Amino acid sequence: MKAESHSICSHTIDLNLLHIYEAKKRISPLVRHTPLVKSNPLSSLFNRDVFLKLEFLQDPGAFKVRGATNKILSLSPTDRKRGVVTFSTGNHGLCTCWVAKKTDTPAVVCVSKRVAKLSPKRIEFMRALGAEVVVSGDTQDEAGEMAKELVASRGLTLIHPFDDPFVIAGQGTIGLELLEDEPSISSVLVPLSGGGLISGIALAMKSASPRSPSIKVIGVSIENAPVMYESIKAGHPIEMKEVDSIAESLLGGIGLDNRYTFEMVRDLVDGIVLVSEEEIENALSFTLENHHWLLEGAGVAGIAALLSNKASGTGKTAIILSGSNCEARSLLKQLQI
Repeated sequence: MKAESHSICSHTIDLNLLHIYEAKKRISPLVRHTPLVKSNPLSSLFNRDVFLKLEFLQDPGAFKVRGATNKILSLSPTDRKRGVVTFSTGNHGLCTCWVAKKTDTPAVVCVSKRVAKLSPKRIEFMRALGAEVVVSGDTQDEAGEMAKELVASRGLTLIHPFDDPFVIAGQGTIGLELLEDEPSISSVLVPLSGGGLISGIALAMKSASPRSPSIKVIGVSIENAPVMYESIKAGHPIEMKEVDSIAESLLGGIGLDNRYTFEMVRDLVDGIVLVSEEEIENALSFTLENHHWLLEGAGVAGIAALLSNKASGTGKTAIILSGSNCEARSLLKQLQI
């Protein structure tokens, strides 16, 4: 994958830096500009400046609030009153519920049976925020089919977890914040599943200034079912069987009818690395012991890539710590802490 210096204009999408700046203004009343802090332990280990972008400090505990906010606030008052529906492996659904409550928008979240089983507390939080939760199917793709049925039958607006220009632009505001806080960043490590986060960040950082096209944007996926990675290799979106993972937020398909993120990842992202379950566990332990943060598995994917020497490079590196919504007792038990 070769990064180019243009904003992305493919045959399916016209999305540029202006849309991300518009998103930044739109979401600012509800979304934090999160801290970018230097990690002294990682900087010492790798003899370069390593910075951590603390997206887990968003009120709902994950970066997904950016895209959900941008999409919901872009809707007309009539559409908001009618309500929204989404499907999710956890964080996007939770963040959509949070924004919906803040904006008096009725919300429905479709989750698969496996998500309902593995993340019961997130389901509780969604319902506590006033959302209707529909459990349907065994995979995220099947939950997505139910969401589309509700769009057709109840006139709801779909808030796609990643494959939507407003969602991508919302996530891209992270890239703007990185450049505002540390303009000389050389590379950024981004958790990668459906691709909305990395697509927005790559577009923002490679479009914002004459030097920014040289910034390396690296996606980090899990070895178990890395759907975007395998889709890029195949040259088109594919399906893979979902498996259990300590980084469950990185599971789920990208959709065979993917319109946006597949092309953006293919055209703008400089590489994708895969990390194992053990490497994620090591990163969780490292983060807890050295920074005293208990994050979810997906949240430390970039740290896992760095600690396992799968993300080489020089210069200043930023790592997106994407979320902290985890089943704490279960995770601590798995880490034997």
